[in-house]
Amino acid sequence: MSKLKKAILIALPIIGAALVILNYYFVPDKNDIFVKKWHYPAVISYIPLQFLVKCLYFKLQDRKLKRGTLKNTNKLEEYLEKSPRILAMLLFFTLWDVLTAKLGIISSFYFPDGSRIVGAITKVDKLKGAEWKTVGLHILNSLRLLFTGYFAGLAAGFITGAFAGWFPKARYWIMPIVKKIGPIPSTIWLPIFVSFIPGFFAVRIVIIAFGVWFPASLMTATGIMAVPSSYFEVAKTLGAKKNYLLFKVALPATMPSLFMGMFMGMSISCVALISAESIGAKSGLGFFITNAISWGEYNKVYAGVIIILLIFSTVISLLFKINTKLLKWQKDNIQW
Repeated sequence: MSKLKKAILIALPIIGAALVILNYYFVPDKNDIFVKKWHYPAVISYIPLQFLVKCLYFKLQDRKLKRGTLKNTNKLEEYLEKSPRILAMLLFFTLWDVLTAKLGIISSFYFPDGSRIVGAITKVDKLKGAEWKTVGLHILNSLRLLFTGYFAGLAAGFITGAFAGWFPKARYWIMPIVKKIGPIPSTIWLPIFVSFIPGFFAVRIVIIAFGVWFPASLMTATGIMAVPSSYFEVAKTLGAKKNYLLFKVALPATMPSLFMGMFMGMSISCVALISAESIGAKSGLGFFITNAISWGEYNKVYAGVIIILLIFSTVISLLFKINTKLLKWQKDNIQW
């Protein structure tokens, strides 16, 4: 990649952010009902700033690799490929602001502009205090509920799948149950769970755990059954016993399938979390969005959706990094 092309790609996010900020300050709104805050330009400016910091980091990494024994991996060039997408995202923000706040072609009530969405989190009320503190508590409560249910579902799914995959008699009884009730959305079981599980918090945990249990158990069982018989034959030849075959041969070979179940379970747990928090909850992002809809505060609805997207994309990215670290031989097969 030439130096000129690199310079252009580095400049694109800066140009996009400049267009958003210039439109924000110098193009008049159709109606000035909503007071503008400085937080929106600060948030937009963070995007090219983060891009530049990462570019500098990857450039330094490439230089270190050149000086050492390893070959240059061109990490900077790989990252610069994201530049047009970042520009397109910033142009979308500009167009959204023009159509809603500037021209009023789209209703700002149902489709608030970016400054109002950011203001839903950053504003300070004289009576309620800083909104970001309230949103932060909702995020913490959602994360506590999410990871409690997620890891409980993973543990239950792992145990179920291990039994079904390793013991033929257990598979005979377990797999039909997994195949019949597993694909059913966990929220369908809400009326049944409420009738015999004490406390709404426990019910919400069970809903999330039940949703994660199905992909975790299915992928674990499938992974164990798919282990080549030659692995076991070699281990038996070396004197391995049955417990060794299970814990040292079958389960490690199942890790790729188990990670795939973890990814699927995280996606399912997102839907289950929002559905669970919309019923009988007094905190959490699901409650935050549902409450905002009931009061017609659609800027908070969009803010809540964006927060959920950021949280779950971060969690999924972390899972893929763990997968790449533990299963290095599969890093070229599973990409994120």
